[in-house]
Amino acid sequence: MVDDEPVGMLVRRWRERRHRSQLDVAVAANLSTRHLSCIETGRARPSRTMIERLCDELEVPLRERNALHLAAGFAPAHPERPLAGLGAAGDAVHAVLSGHEPNPAMAVNVRWELLAANRAAAAFLEGLPPALCTPPLNVLRATLHPDGLARRILNRAQWHAHVLRRVRRQLARTGAAGLADLLAELESYPVAEDGAPGGTGNGAGMGDGSGMRPVNDLAMPLRLATGQGELALLYTTTVFGSPRDVTLDEIALETFFPADAATAELLRSLSPATSPVPPPATPPAPAAAGVPCPRPCCAPGTGVSHAGGDGPPVAVSP
Repeated sequence: MVDDEPVGMLVRRWRERRHRSQLDVAVAANLSTRHLSCIETGRARPSRTMIERLCDELEVPLRERNALHLAAGFAPAHPERPLAGLGAAGDAVHAVLSGHEPNPAMAVNVRWELLAANRAAAAFLEGLPPALCTPPLNVLRATLHPDGLARRILNRAQWHAHVLRRVRRQLARTGAAGLADLLAELESYPVAEDGAPGGTGNGAGMGDGSGMRPVNDLAMPLRLATGQGELALLYTTTVFGSPRDVTLDEIALETFFPADAATAELLRSLSPATSPVPPPATPPAPAAAGVPCPRPCCAPGTGVSHAGGDGPPVAVSP
């Protein structure tokens, strides 16, 4: 978004992004079409209350609402706190992550930067080159980059296409800064044919000779090769309802579930020994002196830390 744009231009841009007419928005927001037209052309300046009414109707994200308030000459209406400062909401994030083990789960922001992850998800970051772990660690970059997890994704072309569709929809919905650049980067990555890593196959993954286990046709799984066997994972996305904080508005919890019994058993076998998760609102306990983590993604500043002296890693927000 360009700085110093008048508030009316921003309102019109969001209305057009939502493919709605002035009449439709005016009726829904309980103002006249003439008043809305005057706001969009700069002949009238909306009040703070009017900005919120229009933003509610146009489903404008909180970060962009603050931009509208600033453009109208007001202070931002919605605070932006770090994850550790979200109180009960932050506790809920960590409760979901820890309670989802032994299945992977992570919290990301609107730009897909990792905020927190449980131990099962942190294990998937092992072996990534340091360049992909540079903070803030971007989950989609780490997943689809040719040097990242993409080398282990069996249905790589299928999953790559799915992720691109999802990011395009997200960009259209949120207009978030940085998403367009991320999308262009993801689109530039080469995509091998589906099948075993480095091999070929038709990618259906349904007993078609690609070497992948057949699964049901309810949802497309992420099929990941590990040293202990193949994982087939479904995922769900959870967001907070009625957020009033920018950070909370942008948080999404990505939780993965086994798509078959073999994956469920393998995840249970890979689960690290149970150890307490650090309190949500406080930094994790430091690793024991002289016991540095050998994993590249646990290097200082990568967003992955130890839960205790010799406990498994837990990703935390900075």
